[in-house]
Amino acid sequence: MNKATIKDIDIKGKRVLVRVDFNVPLDDQKNITDDTRIKAASPTIQYLMEQDCKIILMSHLGRPKGEHNAKYSMEPVSKRLSEILQKEVKQAKDCISEETKQMAKALQSGEILLLENTRFYPGETKNDPELAKELASMGEIFVNDAFGAAHRAHSSTVGVADYIPAVAGFLLEKELAILTEVLENPDRPFTAVIGGAKVSDKIMVLKNLATKVDNLIIGGGMANTFLKARGVNMADSLVEEEKLDMAKTIEEEANAFGVNLLLPIDLVVAEEVSEDAQIQIVRGDVPEGYRALDIGSSSAIAFAQIIKNSALVLWNGPMGVFEMDKFAMGTEVIAKAVAECPGKAIVGGGDSVAAVEKVGVTNSIYHISTGGGASLEFLEGKELPGVAALKDKN
Repeated sequence: MNKATIKDIDIKGKRVLVRVDFNVPLDDQKNITDDTRIKAASPTIQYLMEQDCKIILMSHLGRPKGEHNAKYSMEPVSKRLSEILQKEVKQAKDCISEETKQMAKALQSGEILLLENTRFYPGETKNDPELAKELASMGEIFVNDAFGAAHRAHSSTVGVADYIPAVAGFLLEKELAILTEVLENPDRPFTAVIGGAKVSDKIMVLKNLATKVDNLIIGGGMANTFLKARGVNMADSLVEEEKLDMAKTIEEEANAFGVNLLLPIDLVVAEEVSEDAQIQIVRGDVPEGYRALDIGSSSAIAFAQIIKNSALVLWNGPMGVFEMDKFAMGTEVIAKAVAECPGKAIVGGGDSVAAVEKVGVTNSIYHISTGGGASLEFLEGKELPGVAALKDKN
């Protein structure tokens, strides 16, 4: 990565504005149900504390649609962060009022202030320069450590970099280093496992990876479109008819590059998506009135074998409707195989991360990406706006 990081500039004692990704899941009582993202940002915050910086953190949470909504307040986050760091984290009532600016100004060395949800402001998602300028006025240096929001050109991820020097935090640096290695210098054999519902969500990733991997495994609803493109009758299964030609093209490209492209050889089908549904395992055509909802056990075993013989595995997207136990087998088998991969296993995307957690193998994974959308766009070969805005190393 040729972008400057917090190690490349003098930040000692400076007032530092840090964009973190604290977009964490909350239950109905506003308790945080998964604090992975908060923990992932703590090494950067810890380092800034050691450098006697005055630290102003900003993040979004949920989709409040540009309005102040107590449901999406950052307060539960500041409490949890205080526990993790074992240090008080002050909570601002908003982002840019005079009161908040005074709180930022009054910070002593090593003290931390968390601003309220940046998406309470309609200008945030529009990358409004006025909002960016107001935010930037509180810091002398901007540190972007929010990989999960790096694909968004917002005021707090891109705009502030127009007003104060911008560098990467440790988490952003780590995510980019790992994903760059995947694209530019992968260990071999390299296997990509791509699942999820729609081809359209991941079409560019498939196109980019189809010429770089040794094995490309396609599962989930995406596989239905590829199977239909091969001439299999998918009955009531989710199929993107307008992507059939694209599926054929991707398969042809993979073949031309000698890539082993694998689709399910058997499927779990049912007439409805419910835990009470009667299921069948089919090879070939799906019976009329039925839909494919998971890969079958033969497919799961075959995929797992390839994964376990890989030096590098990249997994993004489930193999079926894994939220229901009846259709979770394929995804769970893949999760266990990825954990048992002797090489490096990289998992990205909310559903894949949830599957790894459900199976209890999180600690066996080499790298779990904190940004599903950002990692997908990076793997498509796109430059992320939040990264492009940072200073170059030299």
